[in-house]
Amino acid sequence: MLTFYDKLSQDFTKLLENEYNYDTIIEVGEQPDTQLFKVHSAILYQRSSYFQQKLANTIKGNNIFNIKLPNISVKTFSIVIKYIYGGVVSLENLETSDILDLLITFNEFNFSEFTDRLQTLLIEDNASWLRLNFSHIYQISFQNENFKALQQFYNEIIIKHPNLVFDSDDFTSLQENALISLLKHDELQLDESVIWDKVILWGKAQTPNLPSDYEQWNKENFKSLKITLKICLPHIRYFQIPADEVLDKIRPYKKILEKNLWDDIMAKFASPNKPVTSTILPPRKKLTTQLPPRKSVSIPSSIINLEHAVEISSWIDRRSTTYDITEIPYEFKLLLKGSRDGFDAKTFHKLCDNITGLIVVIKVENSNEILGGYNPLGWNSTNNGWLKAPGSFIFSLKNENMKESILSRVNDQSDAIYNNQEHGPWFYNFGHYDPDGPKRWAYWSINTYQPPIRNAADNKFSIDDCEVFEICKNV
Repeated sequence: MLTFYDKLSQDFTKLLENEYNYDTIIEVGEQPDTQLFKVHSAILYQRSSYFQQKLANTIKGNNIFNIKLPNISVKTFSIVIKYIYGGVVSLENLETSDILDLLITFNEFNFSEFTDRLQTLLIEDNASWLRLNFSHIYQISFQNENFKALQQFYNEIIIKHPNLVFDSDDFTSLQENALISLLKHDELQLDESVIWDKVILWGKAQTPNLPSDYEQWNKENFKSLKITLKICLPHIRYFQIPADEVLDKIRPYKKILEKNLWDDIMAKFASPNKPVTSTILPPRKKLTTQLPPRKSVSIPSSIINLEHAVEISSWIDRRSTTYDITEIPYEFKLLLKGSRDGFDAKTFHKLCDNITGLIVVIKVENSNEILGGYNPLGWNSTNNGWLKAPGSFIFSLKNENMKESILSRVNDQSDAIYNNQEHGPWFYNFGHYDPDGPKRWAYWSINTYQPPIRNAADNKFSIDDCEVFEICKNV
């Protein structure tokens, strides 16, 4: 049998491009960034169950189906519609965020053949980006039941490092199915009483009109919380919680438990060998490799995240391998934030002079580009001139457009750092000079620091924000 699939694909793609005899107009995106696609209902109907339903629920006007897709970007839909017609998808030159958008859209359009492949691509080739955008994509993965691979990717991280979720500021916004997935896991590395505390915290946040003091709750308040947590509560391992913590933590909320469960918990403590009717879940398995003590680590920054901080810490200590998130040995103490304190050199020197071990990070205007540097000696505006700083370095941090960070260590140590009243943070070829403007920075690719951290044509550029941290060794 002879097949000519490539020619068939090319012909249907040409039909999309020349719009011959179209009978459907799809408006994609939101104003002012909308685009009209003139397509053919027969092809849409045959290729996508999503469009089968859309077409069935759309009445023609002037012999044309009009469909609006405001929640899909023009860039993403352009790729999807070419696949619908030609069966070809090109992922070249796409940013990782675009691949995620494609995954979400292909899933919405019921193209199951792509759901698993794109998840695999993200996990195998873009794991660092997934970790950088942990909270956002973790939530997305549990909003779509077909994203099992992403769910597993994140759960394997959380099981070992539960504080990433349970101690995060947005823990209470966690999807219920995501929380339940964690509660079910036998290897979740948290004490059961802590898990109970977090579940109660989450439940309160989902239950409106609860008094802040549970001692003021009435019967209806407990009933409301019980309804909120009805799917979560069966996954708590009550019989693995020590008696004193049961009394301190669970007893105040015993009204949200079934009476026979509470009676069995009490009976088990009074007579451990006596059988009970309630299901006794097994203890969670502790990892044989001892994890470092669980620490609640956060970075007071709107520019960098925890993974960036781990990477910077590893550079400071000249490690050949990157610290684990739980091992981060430094506290990042925020001294200056440009959008809060000001961007000028005077403010910088007022807040940051004569402090050693400084990290400076900036976000380049209208981009995801993050640049920065480390000065182990600090700055002093009264000592004009160059400083020798052997441990200094500058860097460009990975983001959704750049898979790997760039570390540029000092090459000519004698001119590593510059002190001057009119200069803010200044490394030999990178920094801020007040007369250029408070939010203007500069970078030149010069041998003093190698390799180069950016290749943009403009040596001078504006920034959205700047942050300076004192790096303090954890005790």
